Amino acid sequence: MPNILIVDDDDAIRGILYDVLSDKYECNTASMAEEALQYIEVEKYDAILTDIAMPGLTGLELLKRVQANQSATPVILISGKGTEHDPEALIALGAFAYVTKPFNLDEIEEVVERAIAQTRSQ
Repeated sequence: MPNILIVDDDDAIRGILYDVLSDKYECNTASMAEEALQYIEVEKYDAILTDIAMPGLTGLELLKRVQANQSATPVILISGKGTEHDPEALIALGAFAYVTKPFNLDEIEEVVERAIAQTRSQ
């Protein structure tokens, strides 16, 4: 079963993503990027979903660290500030995809499926 990491400081968002994705995937959750980095040190993930704006390290900083250590792992960025970030610039930085809140759960499932398909094809 593919393994994904969900990183969001909002308990409700983290819970919704876990509920939607845990039927198909082995899911781990983290409330902060620092916690996610601890998971990444001991586990390889098929995909990572992370909020951009979090206390401490941001999702963008997490993206950079994942790229440095596990460059093949797709990172999906999520943000509640849709107009604040340029999706093309985030993709250029190495994000697999960018999804804005409030998101459509079908869209999340589709993006995760594509990310995992990419991981599995490498």
